[in-house]
Amino acid sequence: MTQAKSQTLAVNIPSTLTLTLTHEQFIELALANRDLQLERTATGELIVMPPTGSDTGKRNFDIAGQLWLWNRQTKLGVAFDSSTGFYLPNGSDRSPDAVWIRQDRWDALSTEQQETFAPICPDFVLELRSKNDSIEKLRAKMREYIDNGVRLGWLIDRKNKQVEIYRPNQDVEILNHPANLSGEDVLLEFVLDLTEVWN
Repeated sequence: MTQAKSQTLAVNIPSTLTLTLTHEQFIELALANRDLQLERTATGELIVMPPTGSDTGKRNFDIAGQLWLWNRQTKLGVAFDSSTGFYLPNGSDRSPDAVWIRQDRWDALSTEQQETFAPICPDFVLELRSKNDSIEKLRAKMREYIDNGVRLGWLIDRKNKQVEIYRPNQDVEILNHPANLSGEDVLLEFVLDLTEVWN
């Protein structure tokens, strides 16, 4: 008996074309294309993101490792890397570079919800700007996260050696070339060492 082999096809979407999907269609597309990094805006627009360069990936891994280790030691919540998608209250599907959710909020989700694009807004998000990322698009994502319930957000801009700190109902705080960042009252006693990020 012969089995039909599924073939993988590359899809190039012209910048002049906008594809819109429902959340359910997005999940179906994401499951069928696990090797692609996909996001979806609140209006349903599909965003296909290229993989990060090796240099950015290395720095992302360092950041995620520090967050993971702190979380493993404190057991205050659940940490996630950039391959994880979340279904935000405004209807968008997003995958920040690093995420943390308080344990009681995560535990309130059903097993089914936890296994898909969890319908929850993280407590903390981090975006690391790679060489070709538009700073304005990243700032718009950070505002979207805050508008949806994120309590603390860090946008790390290696190009300009700056960090933008986002908090609800506050102006964005900009730090120039900080050595570290405090998790404040969200990530209790967490301090992110930025040495490897800036080098």
